[in-house]
This record gives sequence, C-alpha cells and structure tokens, in this order.
Amino acid sequence: MRQSNDNALAESKNASVVRKHLGYAHIPQHCASLVNAFCADFLNPYVNYHRLCFFPETITDAKGKERKKYSYKDMMTPYEKLKSVPKAGQYLKKGVTLKQMDALAAKMSDNEAALALNNAKKKLFRDIAVAMKKRA
Repeated sequence: MRQSNDNALAESKNASVVRKHLGYAHIPQHCASLVNAFCADFLNPYVNYHRLCFFPETITDAKGKERKKYSYKDMMTPYEKLKSVPKAGQYLKKGVTLKQMDALAAKMSDNEAALALNNAKKKLFRDIAVAMKKRA
C-alpha cells in the first residue's frame, strides 16, 4: 500500500543536492538563465552519470509491513539504475538511445566530472556577483 509521503526520499535528495551546490540564498530572476544553464550543462549530468546513490530494496515482514533496506550492493548512479531495468530503452525520449547515453557517461571520469562541476559552480557565482553589481 502506497502512502502520500512515498516521494519524500526523492524530494529530500533533490533538495539536498540542489542546496548543497547552490545554497539557500535567493537567486535573482535575471540570473535564472545562468542557473538553468549550470544545471543543464553540469549539475544534472554529474548527478545522473557520476554521483552514486543508494537504491532501496523493499522487504516485507511476516505481518505485511514493508521496510526499505539500503545496502552497498544496491549503490549505483541513476543512469546505471535505469540501465538495470528490463527493456530500459523503452523509457527514453524518442530519438535518445542508451548508446548515446553511454557515450555521455564515458565522456569523463567521475573525478573529472566533479572537478568540472566545481569549476562551473565557481564561475556561476562569479557571474551572478557581476550581474548583481551591474544591477545595483
């Protein structure tokens, strides 16, 4: 039986990932395009192809209560999890293939992707600071 709060894990992860990289400060509307470009070009590829996540195994006890178990063997990137699903290709947008996504994942190592993300984040905050000074 599903509960209304089943998405809480996904929502908390999204919030923690976004807050970890962008912080809690207000992002002015005129800087939204900079943040969107950062997310599309660096943050989303890093999270999807290079950042490991726990995926739960649901265990039902004798009374029928479901419990989530998180083990290291179930730790993988979201893209690796997608590929582990039978007939994963059917869930992709039209014109996108697993082969294309494999090429994106292999484009750089996990460490290279983290370095690129951090450098892009520094540039983003510099660009926002410059934009704010121009507006002041």
